[in-house]
Amino acid sequence: MSLLSIEELSVILGAHRVLDRVSLRVAPGEVLALVGESGSGKSMTSLAVMGLLPEGARCEGRIRFEGQELTALSEDRMCALRGDRLGMIFQEPMTALDPLMRIGDQVAETLRLHRKMPRAAALAVARERLDRVGLGAERFALSLYPHELSGGQRQRVAIAGAIAAGPKLLIADEPTTALDVVTQAGVLDLLSGLVRDEGMGLILITHDLAVAARMAGRVAVMQSGKIVEEGPTGRVLGAPVHPYTKALIAASVLPEGLPARVAPKAEPLLSVTGVRRSYALPRRRIFGPAERVTAVDGVSLSLAEGEAVGLVGSSGCGKSTLTRAILGLDRIEAGEIRLAGTRVWPGMANPARAPMQVVFQDPFGSFDPRRRVADLVAEPFHLTGRPADWRSRVEVALSEVGLPAEAAGRYIHEFSGGQRQRIAIARALIARPRLIVLDEAVSALDVQVRAQVLALLGRLREKQGLAYLFISHDLGVVRAVTERCLVMDAGRIVEEGPTAALFDAPRHPVTQALVRAVPRLPATDGFAASAGGFAPPDPRRIFVESRKEQA
Repeated sequence: MSLLSIEELSVILGAHRVLDRVSLRVAPGEVLALVGESGSGKSMTSLAVMGLLPEGARCEGRIRFEGQELTALSEDRMCALRGDRLGMIFQEPMTALDPLMRIGDQVAETLRLHRKMPRAAALAVARERLDRVGLGAERFALSLYPHELSGGQRQRVAIAGAIAAGPKLLIADEPTTALDVVTQAGVLDLLSGLVRDEGMGLILITHDLAVAARMAGRVAVMQSGKIVEEGPTGRVLGAPVHPYTKALIAASVLPEGLPARVAPKAEPLLSVTGVRRSYALPRRRIFGPAERVTAVDGVSLSLAEGEAVGLVGSSGCGKSTLTRAILGLDRIEAGEIRLAGTRVWPGMANPARAPMQVVFQDPFGSFDPRRRVADLVAEPFHLTGRPADWRSRVEVALSEVGLPAEAAGRYIHEFSGGQRQRIAIARALIARPRLIVLDEAVSALDVQVRAQVLALLGRLREKQGLAYLFISHDLGVVRAVTERCLVMDAGRIVEEGPTAALFDAPRHPVTQALVRAVPRLPATDGFAASAGGFAPPDPRRIFVESRKEQA
């Protein structure tokens, strides 16, 4: 018997058919992975099940859950199901969480609404759920607000809230995108345990085919609002039939690492020496000093001209704090940071900042939505003054990242996620930097767009001799684009060395745990990837050739 049955589901927005006769089934205790590129219809399918389609959307077909026809239910009846028997983990935790509510109350909210629990009892369950997702009471009090947590920690709060009431069907929309590989493995184990122990059905929406291979018994592949291939995971990912599935798998194959080619110079481009930074924790006592936590503890590193260096580690290890210090956004308590021989600090002169630019994880959140792309790309000129030919230089920068000149007159919301990240790279390039800091720059992108962006970064590095500091929790990406890698834990660098050698033979227990936690594609787990006439291409082509931008 099916827990969820979707039959011939179509969703029409205006004149556009965003879902086209989608049919899916999920049984109790089953995991179905829904994969495909951005805009393929994965999230729209989940919103249709939850009764959260955009205003004006017209729905055709049938959605049955536990024998009930969801499309015929009133909003009050759907509200009674959401959060109780139907749960959903949204991709962006900062928008899914209420910034004015403490995290304990947010996780307890569904229990108080649907189970009518007293607040104290609901908070006790919330504490247990937060512990299960790795947010222990010793560091993560129920009284914290979302803004006091990192992106990965906020995602774990969202997961705890979604599973608090023990739903019979859970839809997880990219639940581990913002998580490091160790935390990701723990969350996936938690979800697997709920499926196994409580008979929960799980729809896992992901662009990570390795995660789908690890978690799901069946995989459905979506393209342009349609299911183009569906079946057992081993067959779909090990011997794909549809050309689109083959393209997704090919784009997931990343290079095995780059050879070291940079000869160290007398003075490195970036030098970090003995940097220390600590924060005060929220007060737990009225009297006495606030307890402090050391986020960065005596870190030293260097980066040469034209070198690509990776920085990896679990959530909370200090990567983000160190990055903010390197960018001159946070003051440090000890040590020194130098860029091209000039000391970096929050009050440094603007022209001295120009050789270093940054690309953030969220390409939408890092732009002002009220300004046109030309002004957004030209933002770095505030460091040195806007030149007379700034518009032509914007067009050149957009051309370098594969976007037409007419994009300069549009707004950021008019672009796809991959195009937004290209615009973010164009903004970093326009000041002609020597170093670009990439902070989780491809973690939110689907595999085909990720391949395009990585290929673009490779071409730009070859053409302009750029140096990259690549901060990421995706060890496959780090291995693909860096020559040297540093592993961070508890505010310290615990291991460093050539990337391929470090990942092939890790010495430190933290590095070993990170490498063990990386999910693998089926081809590496004994599936016949070349069956059915399909053999993955040379993975290095993914890095040196861009793919055509998807419509």
